Amino acid sequence: MRLPLPRGPVTSHLFQRLTRTPHDVEPLPNSAGGPPLEDDDLQLALYVCYELHYQGFDDVDDRWEWNPSLLAARAAMERRFEDGLARAVPRPPVVPPARLRHAMTRLVDASDGGPSLSAFLQRQATLEQFREFVVHRSPYHLKEADPHTWAIPRLHGAPKAALVEIQADEYGGGRLERMHSELFRKTMRGLGLNDSYGAYVDHVPAITLAGSNVMSLFGLHRRWRGALLGHLAALEMTSSLPNMRYSRGLRRLGADPGTAHFYDEHIQADAVHEQIALNDMCGGFAAAEPSATGDVLYGAACALTLDRLFAEHLLAAWRRDASSLSEAGLAASRPA
Repeated sequence: MRLPLPRGPVTSHLFQRLTRTPHDVEPLPNSAGGPPLEDDDLQLALYVCYELHYQGFDDVDDRWEWNPSLLAARAAMERRFEDGLARAVPRPPVVPPARLRHAMTRLVDASDGGPSLSAFLQRQATLEQFREFVVHRSPYHLKEADPHTWAIPRLHGAPKAALVEIQADEYGGGRLERMHSELFRKTMRGLGLNDSYGAYVDHVPAITLAGSNVMSLFGLHRRWRGALLGHLAALEMTSSLPNMRYSRGLRRLGADPGTAHFYDEHIQADAVHEQIALNDMCGGFAAAEPSATGDVLYGAACALTLDRLFAEHLLAAWRRDASSLSEAGLAASRPA
């Protein structure tokens, strides 16, 4: 993957420096992008900084990953991102560990009133709209499970074992062809999309990048480990039904079983993961660290809120018969 195109003063300044030999980076300029969750310049800059801890970039020296001045610049951007999350996501109150399951279930139930992107994709979406949805999901699904894996060395005992059990499934039990990221690549290829890692970063908006960035924010900071567990639990708790709808939507549009396999796999797997994540992972973590239940709930609330904002973005564009992506960029990125 090469560096994406800049989207404003922050990314322009940052990317010019990242293509050079590692050196001290002066404070980055202010972004002019508005609220943090809608700020393309901020979210892309954070995404690039975080990607240095994942697959990296062909045109960026790997030594940038731990460059102290870049980490300081990233920390300043993270403060803006955290402020934006705090404004968008009210922090749930701390509850006793025995009440955590009930509180998580109430959070998920309360989120059901938002727009149903999965229902739209099942019944109404055109093939092009479904392809757009897959493009939006690609920055995360092509590294699926990796952000939550950061929590493994930060845990011990039963919560650690529970997370490892979930992640082992995500990574296909050690079999390449069963890894969820590889199954997603098969979906992309079946839809005529470029399945290269990072191929569509230039074509997704801030809210899509924010959904990926929040996982990296929580995963790369030990202080956010409770929020990372809550985020994962919320994903698992809200996954099975939408994935069934995605699978049905693809079949309605004529996709073959291989293209829908990614979604079929998640219908049953995530129903099992939900119980492990909620009871053994989050429940065990809360029992060991009772003061952290608020963090677990906050991480879940962030996942649910960002997913709602993402759905609203796509559905609003499609109601206008508009693309939620850059059509020119999408066309340019398709394989010949």
